[in-house]
Amino acid sequence: MTLSGLTKRFGDHVAVDALDLTVPAGTFYGLVGPNGAGKSTTLSMLSGLLAPDAGTVEVAGFDAARERERVLGALGIMMEGLSLPERLTGAELLEYTARLRGLDDGWRRRADDLLEILELDRTPSTLVVDYSTGMRKKVGLAVALLHRPRVLVLDEPFEAIDPVSARAIEDLLEQYVAGGGTVLLSSHIMDVVERTCERVALIAAGRILREGTVEEVRAGGTLNDTFVELVGTGPRRRLEWLA
Repeated sequence: MTLSGLTKRFGDHVAVDALDLTVPAGTFYGLVGPNGAGKSTTLSMLSGLLAPDAGTVEVAGFDAARERERVLGALGIMMEGLSLPERLTGAELLEYTARLRGLDDGWRRRADDLLEILELDRTPSTLVVDYSTGMRKKVGLAVALLHRPRVLVLDEPFEAIDPVSARAIEDLLEQYVAGGGTVLLSSHIMDVVERTCERVALIAAGRILREGTVEEVRAGGTLNDTFVELVGTGPRRRLEWLA
């Protein structure tokens, strides 16, 4: 997966600034940065949800501009705020997804496995509209994985997820990568990125500040230390009224 010169502006604000990024196939890759760094905008352009102002995107060997359908077939996408059909149960949503994609009957076993490992089978009659934030994250991941994509793009997949479910998701994604899949995820949870990702890019103001293996980027400290060192801290002062 390759992003070359990727640029996106919103009015006078440059959200992503001529960004170059290569994610090797079969890699668990993390994209980290502060709020407003351009992470979600980058993932949205990569996923075809947002058109770049400049630059190119290549996914699984396909050019996103010229081979959009093939790119979408190779991608599994879970984006923050992406809406789901809400008057369906989890199982019905997966069936709906399978029929939209024209999948063969093998999807049924995959759907059952995903519902079980993500513990969405415990409330089979609950509609998506009544799901908690964490449950929405999990069913969104199941939808993204159902067609066995070559590349997974995940925006904050561990936000609002309890520790037990987070470990199950990590295991699921590690199995996916071990089977040859590629994961690109954004996250604010540095210990998850350190524990799961092989490579990481730290982005701020739409530009990559540092990229490499997790060990190279954290340079002997923690990833959180490197993050604060490169991005800086917010305003700090003692508030007398809190004392």
